[in-house]
Amino acid sequence: MVLGARRRATAARIYKLSSLLLQYPGEALRSAQSEILDAIRALPRRSAARELERFCDWWAQTDPLAVAQHYVETLDLNKRSGLYLTFYGEGDKRERGTALLRLKRMYRAGGLPLAGTELPDYLPVMLEFAAAAPPGYGEVVLREHHAALELVRLSLRERESPYAHLIDAVCLTLGAPSAADRTRVYKLAALGPPQELVGLEPFAPPEVMPAAEARR
Repeated sequence: MVLGARRRATAARIYKLSSLLLQYPGEALRSAQSEILDAIRALPRRSAARELERFCDWWAQTDPLAVAQHYVETLDLNKRSGLYLTFYGEGDKRERGTALLRLKRMYRAGGLPLAGTELPDYLPVMLEFAAAAPPGYGEVVLREHHAALELVRLSLRERESPYAHLIDAVCLTLGAPSAADRTRVYKLAALGPPQELVGLEPFAPPEVMPAAEARR
């Protein structure tokens, strides 16, 4: 029980740090760089912490303007590696509204109703909830969107983006995707989101998807 509580606490810190680092790398985030690095170094020396450190090595050594440009090009403008997770399964169809409403209800059920103007499927928002929610709630939210996470992960790896390390860290806390999730990733990668079926090259098939401990 104690070990489980420690693991949950570590996962919560990984979610919180990943939530921060997946936001736009503006001056406010840069000003917190030393504090963030200290928090990462305080994590248990496991694979997820090493992934966060790998990202921060790049972040600390790269010109801030180049980091910001890479963020915009990779996470804002590229539909295959965007951070709004329900888009991958629902696209711009009406069903996406139902998925967003379900997330809002899950946040409310966890005692942390969504505040502000950001959509509930924005990954930093989901991770912030997962970090602060009662045990079980945050993991359920992330597991329900595990396939979308893996799709973003594959796209970032394909682009050789350092932001892949942050998704790696999150996915490591969730374990390997289920067979159903792997199949769903392949279908989404091959077809693209609804109403966005043109110009998307397929990723690798599910049998070559990275395992939870890949690249260690």
